[in-house]
Amino acid sequence: MIVNVTKQKRVVVAMSGGVDSSVSAALLKAQGYDVIGVSMQLYDPVAREAGCRMKTCCSLDDVLDAGRVAKKLDIPFEVIDMRAEFKQMVIDYFITEYTAGRTPNPCIRCNELIKFDALLRKAQEMGADFLATGHYARIGVDKCGNRRLLTGFDPAKDQSYFLFTLTQDQLQHVQFPVGTLEKAEVRKLAAMYNLPVAQKHESQEICFIPDNDYVKFLETHGVKQNPGEIVTGDGTVVGRHSGLHRYTVGQRKGLGIAWKQPLHVLAVDTDRNQVVVGAKDELTTISLTAGQAPWSFLPDATEFRAQCRIRYRHTPAPCRVVMLDDKRFTVQFDTPQSAVTPGQAAVVYAGEYVLGGGWIE
Repeated sequence: MIVNVTKQKRVVVAMSGGVDSSVSAALLKAQGYDVIGVSMQLYDPVAREAGCRMKTCCSLDDVLDAGRVAKKLDIPFEVIDMRAEFKQMVIDYFITEYTAGRTPNPCIRCNELIKFDALLRKAQEMGADFLATGHYARIGVDKCGNRRLLTGFDPAKDQSYFLFTLTQDQLQHVQFPVGTLEKAEVRKLAAMYNLPVAQKHESQEICFIPDNDYVKFLETHGVKQNPGEIVTGDGTVVGRHSGLHRYTVGQRKGLGIAWKQPLHVLAVDTDRNQVVVGAKDELTTISLTAGQAPWSFLPDATEFRAQCRIRYRHTPAPCRVVMLDDKRFTVQFDTPQSAVTPGQAAVVYAGEYVLGGGWIE
């Protein structure tokens, strides 16, 4: 008698110690996968106040939580030291971007270069067929057999914006087990599996800046205070700044200017070492240009209708996209958008499908 034996698929789950990645591991084990839990050590932990837990991901507390979940699920677990890669590719990038007058998005950078590149390769070296994470996004398959990145089922938690750099090859080896669920369902599953993180709060800050004081972080990492002028759009000097890295487009608080109306940061001019400010209505713009664009599914046309998201919580806005070449594009919005910020990502959608995106210039 011939018995067909199907090889058990192995999946490495990137376990951050949070409820989403923990439930992802539980679901995959329940589905019969050979699951291995992995946490990444990304940076040297800072001193913590007695009795306080850091409200970030990937801290020492989170690694310990991930280990407890793995023990509960009875799956292998290991911690991979990726501090050198993280410093070079994410922290140094963060510092360089702020120094250049741009506002970086380190989470996208981490996903692109750490999780879905370096960690994916390590997972494959461990014999894994897939790398899974707790992101709220989905992967579909089109009529040609291509895997497509889609928005998460829960619009309030959708994280597809952070994943726009995923390539077709990467999508072939990635899973998002909670992408078809709402957050409330994930919490219920965590309780059902009796996971020790079922009621854990979500991370809210940049992981390597646990106190959310990015100015202090930059200055302790060598960014110099270089005072200059704060000016209006017509060049009128209205104040002084103590370093361009302290300001970002759209900012209103902390300007230290007494004026007849509230002022917002309109631009950070590194050539003139000036912060340009103006009224709130001056923040709006009808277009943007983005570069270094990875396109998973570039339409045949050089111009096409789509929707564009310019920050994580931004509602995708109807627009016309014009491809300048295979790496740069412009977006013409149907209605003006506020606080388009250099250094952030412009991600282009066709409904629930992510087409690609780039970094706002």
